[in-house]
Amino acid sequence: MPAAYLAVTAVGLLAVLNAYRPVRREPFTVVSFLAGWICGELALQNIAWQVAATVLFGLFGAFARWPGRVGLGLAAVGWVGLVGLALTGRRSWQVVTEALRGMTGPRPPAVPVPPPPAWGRWWRLTRAVPLRARGTVLTRNLDYWGDGARRHRLDVIRPEGVVAGAPVMVYVHGGAWVMGDKREQGKPMLYELVARGWVCVTINYRLSPRATWPDHVVDCKRAVAWVREHVADFGGDPGFVALSGGSAGGHLAALVALTPGVPEWQPGFESADTSVDACVPLYGVMEMTGAEEGSGAYGRGLLELLERRVMKTSATERPEVFVEASPTSRVSSDAPPFFVLHGANDTLVPVAVARRFVAELRAVSRAPVAYAELPLAQHAFDVLASLRCQATSAGVAAFLESVRAMHHPKPASPTAAPPGIGRPGATKDRPG
Repeated sequence: MPAAYLAVTAVGLLAVLNAYRPVRREPFTVVSFLAGWICGELALQNIAWQVAATVLFGLFGAFARWPGRVGLGLAAVGWVGLVGLALTGRRSWQVVTEALRGMTGPRPPAVPVPPPPAWGRWWRLTRAVPLRARGTVLTRNLDYWGDGARRHRLDVIRPEGVVAGAPVMVYVHGGAWVMGDKREQGKPMLYELVARGWVCVTINYRLSPRATWPDHVVDCKRAVAWVREHVADFGGDPGFVALSGGSAGGHLAALVALTPGVPEWQPGFESADTSVDACVPLYGVMEMTGAEEGSGAYGRGLLELLERRVMKTSATERPEVFVEASPTSRVSSDAPPFFVLHGANDTLVPVAVARRFVAELRAVSRAPVAYAELPLAQHAFDVLASLRCQATSAGVAAFLESVRAMHHPKPASPTAAPPGIGRPGATKDRPG
């Protein structure tokens, strides 16, 4: 038992150290991400279960011999490290606030300090898994293409009681263009926006290897066109539609935002309005060529994935396909307002990718551009209801509400205020 406890605490301490200094070499980047993500976003929960496990080991005599006592020392060091991770997550409020204050381009009428979250109560942070609050209405599986395909469906999440005029957020899930679902990601941020009176839409799109690029971005554009045409039926304002996504979803969101009306990516709906009024990519893949210079030196794994399963051609044979699919190559003076968020310790999408994209965008864009680089944050920091995610969700809400004020100098409130948002309890599902 003492040796077992020593082994467990040694592994735990290595995971904490990895959260501070992650392994960035293939093929360890995915394991490094998972370990760092769990420690960084669930730091306090990790302390709680480790203390409980220590008590249990102690009851079985783990500390009767020296390996157990050494293990207890390692555990204590790990707990100190986890407290540091939790404090860093909490300080994300300051990072997000400074990002809004340092916004470039035309200043919105007001750039507020991120307010306390309406949705992120302490008990939700304890639970970590985000669940909808009372007062929200979920409409599932609406067909945005009209062909009945399972991957061409979206969900609408809205405050109960809103009749008209609510701003709209469309969220694109990640998953390396080969996996993922509209039900899985970005929920803390979406629930925060719904709690503030927004109508949120989460979409599915075709996935590789069955789908071949540019099927993914075509689907996302078709979904945006559907939202423009139909979101008023759910109380949304089609005059203000924001777009967000994480990882591959961040890539697709940025690409859609930067290429409105590109006819080859709108087959059969060339005249549809696929523009968006703001974009919030989270840890997005902004560079698809795999080039090392200026991009952060992706591991070889990303380019192999793109060539074999997504693009189904090589970057050597058809480099233009990879360049055209890179948001960094698509920046222009007509870009909508952007708020880019990225973790400094991201091992899947190097932070240098975000830095380069923001630099290129700020050099030409006539719209506001904000950038938050989150210390010690890994990939997927918006998935769980963590201290960091609480801060970023509130910051995104503040950014979007400020940008909307540029469109509507006297923003209209939704016709009916959402009752009961934020209280625990049952919610209503309305199947589509």
